[in-house]
Amino acid sequence: MNNRLLLKEKLLAKVKEIRTDGSPVTDLQLDKAVAAEIEQLTTELEELNPHPKPLLYATSMLDGAWQLQYSTAREIRSLDSLPLGLQLAQVYQVIDVANKGFFNLAFVKHYFGLLSGYVKVTASFAPAIDNSSPLPNKRLNVNFDKRYLAIEQIMGIDTPQFNPFKVVTANNPQGRIPTLDITYLDETLRIGRGGDRSLFILSKSDNFQDVSSNVTPPLG
Repeated sequence: MNNRLLLKEKLLAKVKEIRTDGSPVTDLQLDKAVAAEIEQLTTELEELNPHPKPLLYATSMLDGAWQLQYSTAREIRSLDSLPLGLQLAQVYQVIDVANKGFFNLAFVKHYFGLLSGYVKVTASFAPAIDNSSPLPNKRLNVNFDKRYLAIEQIMGIDTPQFNPFKVVTANNPQGRIPTLDITYLDETLRIGRGGDRSLFILSKSDNFQDVSSNVTPPLG
């Protein structure tokens, strides 16, 4: 247990020393050696997962708001190069186990504070069951539903008429079902691997309600 906690502390410290403003780190921002170190620490921690079958024995731990700390996923990488001086801020995933749903929420802001807003994507999920594993294990099948684009403020002035200004059907990959493997889970840290092995490292969030108070439609 001590080794697991030390690995967890080392992993989070490595990520937080790179980025301290709350926005997630991606591997594109890092020297290859640093990205490889994070991957190695993550792999070692995954091997010490205290809940190797989270969908069977630890579903209640998944509930609530999680803040993204690090990712190698293409969709997160793409938010690192936004146009018109926009920058990625905090990114959250909020899970509702009882209703088998979640949403991803990415806040964006202008470099000079001229504009702020968010992108929200809603989704449903179900445990992936196959003949070799008739009981839920660690894999989720995901179906993305809607995407909301919103501007919350312009020049410090609230803009409810643009919150949201666009709602569209979210894209799901053609020819395959999106999946997410929960490869590590404890009370404050969750690690996941997408179907393309993309990595997500998230921490349980204590301040989500404060930062999401202006999001429309209501969260939850």
